[in-house]
Amino acid sequence: MIGDSHLATPDYLISSLHDSLVAQGATVHTLGICGANAGDWLKATPGTCGGAERRGTEKTLVLGGKAATLPISQLLATDKPDLVLIVMGDTMASYTKPAFPKAWLWQQTTALTKEISANGTRCAWVGPNWGTEGGKYGKTFARVEMTSKFLAANVAPCSYIDSLQFSKPGQWATVDGQHLTAPGYKTWSADISKALLEAPAVKEAKK
Repeated sequence: MIGDSHLATPDYLISSLHDSLVAQGATVHTLGICGANAGDWLKATPGTCGGAERRGTEKTLVLGGKAATLPISQLLATDKPDLVLIVMGDTMASYTKPAFPKAWLWQQTTALTKEISANGTRCAWVGPNWGTEGGKYGKTFARVEMTSKFLAANVAPCSYIDSLQFSKPGQWATVDGQHLTAPGYKTWSADISKALLEAPAVKEAKK
């Protein structure tokens, strides 16, 4: 499981979603790098605001200033996963910029999914949730919806998990517009786990 800041703090998804997948019998390695975009996973890229890593039932290791992505090719070669779960979207939505960065987003997204599919590994991509409008990241419901629709149309061959389906806009409380409170992360984790079982990538893997 790789992703941005939603996986980069101990009580975020790296806790509840990781635990949920382990409880279902999966062997899980999670690496979350704060501020990471999809293209940052093609080569080792330092995080801009920390990160965290966790394996199996071990405690979350907070990486702090040493946080950096690992190339997806290296992770695939080392872990040999049946499935890569990507949690990313908020970092690439450019909430504070007037224009939606469609061309850049397409390049970022397809570069990562091509690298994973070239390895023959299945993948699922979890898109951003509604969060709340405003805050220091300038999140808006219109832009997060645009980002989610873009990802849904462009992350193939990965399955897409649309987090906007799990709640109404503003329903889940946040601490800064983008990052949820602890109960929100637990709810989001449960919804992702449920959707993942129905995702084509997982159903194919079970055959």
